[in-house]
Amino acid sequence: MRTARIARKTHETDIAVEVNLDGTGAYEVSTGIGFLDHMIEQFSRHSLIDIRCRVVGDLHVDQHHTCEDSAIAIGQAIAEALGDKRGIGRYGSAYSPMDETLARVALDISGRPYFVWKAGFTQEKLGELDTELVEHWFHSIGQAVGITLHIELLYGTNNHHICEAIFKGFARAMRAAVELDARKGDAVPSTKGQLGG
Repeated sequence: MRTARIARKTHETDIAVEVNLDGTGAYEVSTGIGFLDHMIEQFSRHSLIDIRCRVVGDLHVDQHHTCEDSAIAIGQAIAEALGDKRGIGRYGSAYSPMDETLARVALDISGRPYFVWKAGFTQEKLGELDTELVEHWFHSIGQAVGITLHIELLYGTNNHHICEAIFKGFARAMRAAVELDARKGDAVPSTKGQLGG
């Protein structure tokens, strides 16, 4: 089983995360930010990565540390569970429609993080979540896992739909990238013989 646990405690957040890359999309998420919980739950369900994530953060300051550190901790757990990445699909992409919205996500678990974001929102909050933090969440998880990550909103008007389509697209792309490919056996999916660097 490709599993990992991460405990991350700073002056700003206290986080415990568990992941199972070979799961069924089961989740228990509590960040203190309801809409962020909903999005991480969507990521878990549609990637089939089981996620337990508990965050106690300094929400009396603002949401930045909680949002950023949840992404870092989940990303660190996924990276640990991937190990040397032998046999994984490595690449994943998805078009993700939600009503009037269409998002596209493409990624490579390359070990060389790079982030392209071509999306945005027309309102400052979704529920209690500051929408400017959505981009930062993806940047943070991509850095922590070591993903080349491209996210693009092709079109859409409803901010809830935009955010959810992006998270679901990321989930579907990650599902393809982390799944084991029987044809690859235990080979690292790179002609270098390693990923990263």
